[in-house]
Amino acid sequence: MTQNILVVAEQAEGTFRKVTFEALSAGLRLAGQMGGEVQAVVMGNDIEAAASELGRYGAEKIWLADDGALSDFTTEAYTDALAQVVTHSQPAVVLMGATTQGKDLAARLSARLNAALGSDVMGLHVDNGQVLATRPMYGGKILADVALVGSPVIVSLRPNTQVITEKQGTGALEKVTVTVSGTGVQVVDKQFESGKVELTEAASVVTGGWGMGGSDYSVVEALAETLGAAVGASRSAVDEGWRSAADQVGQTGKTVSPNLYVACGVSGAIQHLAGMSSSKVIVAINKDPEAPIIAKADYAIVGDLFEVVPALTEEIRKIKG
Repeated sequence: MTQNILVVAEQAEGTFRKVTFEALSAGLRLAGQMGGEVQAVVMGNDIEAAASELGRYGAEKIWLADDGALSDFTTEAYTDALAQVVTHSQPAVVLMGATTQGKDLAARLSARLNAALGSDVMGLHVDNGQVLATRPMYGGKILADVALVGSPVIVSLRPNTQVITEKQGTGALEKVTVTVSGTGVQVVDKQFESGKVELTEAASVVTGGWGMGGSDYSVVEALAETLGAAVGASRSAVDEGWRSAADQVGQTGKTVSPNLYVACGVSGAIQHLAGMSSSKVIVAINKDPEAPIIAKADYAIVGDLFEVVPALTEEIRKIKG
């Protein structure tokens, strides 16, 4: 095995997700401690033109697994391809985003290679040659440094936890031939939402909970639009059918780490806190002063969200002109 870092670049329709650049930047910092280089792997079909962008973020070599069977993500096909690239390139660490796709792929790859896996990691460093991953445990109540033993080790990084740094470079493209076995899964349709801020990668998130009282999220959406934020929902709101499951924040939904998290009418059950406790600044708006979210918040407003949120939105609009 080398001391290199291999970053799995996640892309959709030729556009890389922000967490890919975060993983490359984290890989650069880790490679500086290990004495290796950062490489990237791009899987898909007709993705060579997009792949060159990764050189700007530190990838010295970019492996291209270009195959028609990889045009759409399926766990089996991508695991087959990635396992072959890892065997070929011999990295010490494999990094990817802790997205829906990344978590799926990381777990399957870990089982395939019998390799240690650190999931939803927020920080990485090396101590006496040992890779240590900082990750939340017990529903986010503590952060633990977990030693990852063996080579390679696999790490999925929580989005919005790594500072992106550009390192001007071109990155040498190298095609690698992969053999993809048949899969029982077939993609029959794809739907893309345009103009919507991706929840896990948003710099700001405004979430509505049980206190919304129904599916009318207009006050939350107005505040989110003013802030350029994504709209989230608590599990209780999703269970009631007020919002899509894609908007759910929490232990059984999506984990977010924005710079600003505004919780409107969210009680703050431990399952919800597990999905947003790593937010940089938390603002809670709730009429119950004893709600658990109040104790977790950096700033709390005790009051009716249907009065507070519109007033807050209006003031922000005035400030922004």
